[in-house]
Amino acid sequence: MISRQLAISAAVLAVAALCMGLFVWHMRGRATQTEYSAADARPVAPPAAGPTEPVTLYLADDATDSIRPLEIRIALPEGRQQRAEELLRALMIQYLGKDSTHSLGAGSEVRDVYLVDPGLVVIDLNQAFADSHQSGILVEELTVLSLIKTLSANIPGILQVKILVNGAERETLAGHADLADHYDVAAVDRLVAQMGASQAH
Repeated sequence: MISRQLAISAAVLAVAALCMGLFVWHMRGRATQTEYSAADARPVAPPAAGPTEPVTLYLADDATDSIRPLEIRIALPEGRQQRAEELLRALMIQYLGKDSTHSLGAGSEVRDVYLVDPGLVVIDLNQAFADSHQSGILVEELTVLSLIKTLSANIPGILQVKILVNGAERETLAGHADLADHYDVAAVDRLVAQMGASQAH
């Protein structure tokens, strides 16, 4: 028969082992959380500073189902890729403002813009941009046209645009606008011009 003292010692050891296991599990969880936090702490590039210059943003307008130009002044860096990033940053500020004519979901942003070669631009949207976007043929098309036209109107030489979501290809923006292929800038320019002409009549 096990003595009372031996039973108590065994119980104390079992409790100590359990407490140690819980402590190790807790510390492992904290280490993992710290690791993820560090990985996600990517620096956000600050807006460009310096002298401003005039640019034309092309804003989608849900009230008129059209694209309208907006002339503003912003600071732009020298490099084409950095200029593209600043142009889309300025466009997103317009869309996420309280007086926006074309609402985007909270947290929507353009992650990156890549000039793959002189004629091709890749726009990488974040997941929130696509997941919270209104679903509909026209409203999605207006978003795509706005992004492309804003770049092509201010940066010469862009012939094609490819849109990614979170760094990966996606078939549609929110169920309708086709993101599987490249957009031809000349075709986008013609479509935006047609929208402007129809609004003028």
